[in-house]
Amino acid sequence: MGLYGKYVLPKLIEAACSQKPMTRLRERYVSLATGDVLEIGIGSGLNLPHYSSEVTSITGLDPAVELAALARERADALTTPVDILEASGEEIPADDNRYDSLVCTWTLCSIPNVYAALREMRRVLKPGGSLYFIEHGRAPDPNVIRWQHRLEPLWKKIGGGCHLSRRADELIGDAGFRLTTCASGYEPGPKFAAFMIHGIARKI
Repeated sequence: MGLYGKYVLPKLIEAACSQKPMTRLRERYVSLATGDVLEIGIGSGLNLPHYSSEVTSITGLDPAVELAALARERADALTTPVDILEASGEEIPADDNRYDSLVCTWTLCSIPNVYAALREMRRVLKPGGSLYFIEHGRAPDPNVIRWQHRLEPLWKKIGGGCHLSRRADELIGDAGFRLTTCASGYEPGPKFAAFMIHGIARKI
């Protein structure tokens, strides 16, 4: 991983993902999760304070050891049982139809095999269960798209594999989920990384 990935990148991710616009989106969607929840890419645990009392358990996955350690510290403040596993969404260690809710925030952009991860997410979600997602991705403006494609190779290197041009709504729909709510728009920041796509999808 190297010193950058071990010491610098986790701090950059923590700073970027704790900004107020992102916190507002977390409050909007994470609070809707119920029952047994699986969070894909739990990172440093920034979603944890936003879960409601309707959640009975939280399982968080993240392959980054340093971020998972921060998430465990945040989990200690909760009364809800939290289990954090150092694992990838591409191979979820759970039985079929195990979870009532899935939460995925700013994660699909960086999973190497996003198609495998979405298949796994659909597998472990109960029929009729909901996926709550917040992602950034390909903008609707041609000029911004050009910049996203130009910058993406470098961005992936400094951002832990993060893609600028993926469209979460399209990927989720193609994976066999039905989008019931979907919104998008620019948040404050450089446009090439500030176009957000967020919503709710159900397993069909």
